[in-house]
Amino acid sequence: MSFLNPLLLLAALGIGLPILAHLLNRLQVQRTDWAAMQFLNRSVRVRSRQIRLRDLLLLMLRCLALLLLVLALARPAWQGDTASWIPGEKRAGVVIALDGSFSMQHGEEGASRFQRALKQVEAISGKIKTGDPVTLVLLGGDEKLLTHNMAFDPGKWDAVLDKVAATPSAMDWDSVPKRLKELAGGMEAARKEIYIITDVQARDWKGGSAQFHEALTELGKSATVFMVPVPGESANLAVTDLDLVSGSLRKGTIARYRATVKNCGTDPVSNVEVLCRVQGIQIDGKSIPLIAAGASETVSLFVPFHNAGATPITAEISGDQLQVDNVRRAVAVVRDRVSVLCVDGSPGGDAGRLITAALVARGDGADDEDYTVRSTPWLSFPAEDLGKVDVIVLADVPEITADQATQLSRFVREGNGLVWFAGDEVKAASWNERAGEGASPLLPALIVRTLDSSDAVGAGRPLDPNMPDHTVCLPLRSLAEDLLSETRFLKCLELKPTPASFPVLRLAGSGSPVLLEQSLGRGQVFMFATSAQTTWNNMALTPVFPMLMQQIVTYLAGREFERPQTVGDSLSLSFVEQPDASDAVFDTPSGKTITVPVREYRKQFVAMIENADEAGFYLARVSVQSAGMPVAVNVDTSESDVASLPASDLAKHLEGTGITIAANEPDLMAAIDTARTGRSSWRFFMIAGLAFLLIESLFADRLLRRQEPRKSQPEPMPSGDRGTQDA
Repeated sequence: MSFLNPLLLLAALGIGLPILAHLLNRLQVQRTDWAAMQFLNRSVRVRSRQIRLRDLLLLMLRCLALLLLVLALARPAWQGDTASWIPGEKRAGVVIALDGSFSMQHGEEGASRFQRALKQVEAISGKIKTGDPVTLVLLGGDEKLLTHNMAFDPGKWDAVLDKVAATPSAMDWDSVPKRLKELAGGMEAARKEIYIITDVQARDWKGGSAQFHEALTELGKSATVFMVPVPGESANLAVTDLDLVSGSLRKGTIARYRATVKNCGTDPVSNVEVLCRVQGIQIDGKSIPLIAAGASETVSLFVPFHNAGATPITAEISGDQLQVDNVRRAVAVVRDRVSVLCVDGSPGGDAGRLITAALVARGDGADDEDYTVRSTPWLSFPAEDLGKVDVIVLADVPEITADQATQLSRFVREGNGLVWFAGDEVKAASWNERAGEGASPLLPALIVRTLDSSDAVGAGRPLDPNMPDHTVCLPLRSLAEDLLSETRFLKCLELKPTPASFPVLRLAGSGSPVLLEQSLGRGQVFMFATSAQTTWNNMALTPVFPMLMQQIVTYLAGREFERPQTVGDSLSLSFVEQPDASDAVFDTPSGKTITVPVREYRKQFVAMIENADEAGFYLARVSVQSAGMPVAVNVDTSESDVASLPASDLAKHLEGTGITIAANEPDLMAAIDTARTGRSSWRFFMIAGLAFLLIESLFADRLLRRQEPRKSQPEPMPSGDRGTQDA
């Protein structure tokens, strides 16, 4: 026998209270001798024995009632056949962990993995007694406690299940065992059961770490754990990427996007149609003849921009059993024009000429009025009107004043772009002081010193071909390795990157950063650790330089709000100046409106949603009446690999954890009946205690009623020689 509340057994000491009251009542009797007493001795002796028997019986009833109530509050439970003669119920506190990641939506309508999981939840709830504590948690990117230690009520439970739906988030199992252990530990129940209902994705469970296996073992020690798999087919297609490859994001131009479709299944898929839509209207489409199992294929989609402003773009496929990952979204911020200003600090203006030539080495040339590139000497920079410029390139600029550093910082924070090049004229100490230090530095790194980056034979080092998945790197990754290796670097700066910076390009061999990126407000800053001049490298003489510079300008000119977010990320709307409204508004893809306060953060004003829990286009506005800016939110396509772990592999993985696998509903019901051997008897003791208390009350009341008539009649006077005189 075990007790849920063993400390309450100390209340059994209260059984001494009625005994003490009984003893004290006996001490209150006073002895008075008088002459007629001798005639009453015989009747008093008979009645005193009756009174003592009555009092002892009342005392026993009170003590027994108190003892039974204490036992009931201590919540006793019996294991196996122990005290089988005592009535009891098979009760348990239940925690149900339901996988709500988007792979659970895989399957035909009405028969998806999630629908089958809900049927398992209904079967489990059939074994839960009314009043037992039950917790339902929806697992995913951020867990959702749908019920927490709720006293089970069938009506309320069905209402909760009617509203449950899978989310577009991915699954992270590492923290799940610990969280389930905490939920079970906070539950008041003599027996605790945990049910994990999931599709057991192979990508999550095959590579499970030793720490994860240990956490499952600890979970199995804290409660009886059941694993309820709801596997499904592995066939699935997903649009994993939609990237801008080339083109300028300005009105009247055409940009080329690249859509990537992955076959996550085990069989090849043919004739996959990829449609491109702009603001919901189809403008292009391509067909992929064949995608091999586990492979990815790309298509080019051409998007014309007829108007300026934010343009929502989607790449879509159809005919798939998992719809949520069949769409990839992006936002292009199209400008009326793009203006680039190159501030040249090199002697003779060589750096400015090379950069200008690289930026205009394109089909539309430099005569396009919607795309202008100008070069100005460093000393003329203070006279420039930055309000008419979208991207500033600082090439070998010796130094800037504190006011210019503030001006450039504001320029970037407003959503524009800055590119910084090293050079022989650069004064490192001045740049570190004015633009590299502080809470929000202008540049993404501090300058340490200039290094010789040539190799052992005196030739410069090439770029590292292992580039990150960054928009700027896309054209370079398409180059043949021999063309990429033609670019050689003889001199580079040794940099100390800030925590907020990101390395875009590195030198092969040394790993030193050549190009760093940093967000600043609504804009971006790129910092080259090398010069644009040929004395430091031959980059300007190879195809790498014009491809890289044009891609950087395209990226910076359309950078604001363009990068798609992932479900679970935070969404922010930033302002350089304090907006008129104190709150910002986000319209979700499902039509809900979320109002968030505007707060000051790092010299700017930000409104933020901590967790984007829907896939689609959010619309961010400074107020309900203002125009909105769309923000694309996509699913994490790592969840698109929906293959389930085979039953034999799952059994091996859970071996030694104490977790019971129930592959179907009959097995689950049998496993519950087999494991639930304990009986809870607190209701029996509670009812018995209240019954004895009622019997004691009725018995005492009856005795009291019998005594009242006797007290109302006078006692007869004894006869005797002195009776009348003594009375």
